[in-house]
Amino acid sequence: MALKIGGVFTSSVRQAVFVDRSHLWKGKPYKALLSLSGGAKGRNNLGRITAWKKGGGVKRRYRQIDFCRRRFGDIAVVERIEYDPNRTAHIALIRYQDGEVSYILAPHSLAPGEEVVSGSITDVKIGNAMYLQNIPIGTLVHNLELKPGKGGQFARSAGASAQLIGKEAEYVLLRLRSGETRKVLGICMATIGVVSNMDNQNINLGKAGRSRLLGIRPTVRGVAMNPVDHPHGGGEGKTSGGGHPVTPWGKSTKGKRTRHKRRNSNFIVSSRHSKRGS
Repeated sequence: MALKIGGVFTSSVRQAVFVDRSHLWKGKPYKALLSLSGGAKGRNNLGRITAWKKGGGVKRRYRQIDFCRRRFGDIAVVERIEYDPNRTAHIALIRYQDGEVSYILAPHSLAPGEEVVSGSITDVKIGNAMYLQNIPIGTLVHNLELKPGKGGQFARSAGASAQLIGKEAEYVLLRLRSGETRKVLGICMATIGVVSNMDNQNINLGKAGRSRLLGIRPTVRGVAMNPVDHPHGGGEGKTSGGGHPVTPWGKSTKGKRTRHKRRNSNFIVSSRHSKRGS
């Protein structure tokens, strides 16, 4: 996958870096798998902003992705690789032998015409999905389930993956990209390979207008606000805002641990913070 570098003709492309999408499907998405996307844009049912820096953007429709891959033993053929405006990864349209079509996350190097299959145990091949307990140690996987049957929740963004590093009774050990080691039930599903569009991290939009098209509004510093808008607001001149960085709602930030001590941590073998001596 290649990158496209902007020229020096105008300021809007001088710093821009894009991912080459010439290999992707040029037509429209599969209509039966489209649905309306939420139009909240960071606001609640009262119209009040609850998620900052969101709003506007180009209209988009949601592509219904099969994160479960529970059609065991049914071979599907990859028809095309498509761009998805709702995620950083590309998606693949697959067609089963009975004619049913579905979208899945496209792994890196998956090409149209190839076959993929899911099952309790299958060939260790890019795009195949199976139980974690049947995947060899050292394999890179993505679209990881945390609860059997719920569908993939981890390693779904562009270039993401996790490595299977061990097995303990009914659990398997996974090393995530954050450095965290987590144990997951062996009957959870995962897909072989690394998520596509690995060069997404090198994108440079080049100008503020492209951020607005993506639905990203400008970021305003708290110290530039009024006291009614942010705990750091107000003061005479360029006041730093106090010595304790907090969110607009007064919660400590910039390093403050927010994970509950006795909740959601039972399956973490080693924390991603362990290298920092904590």
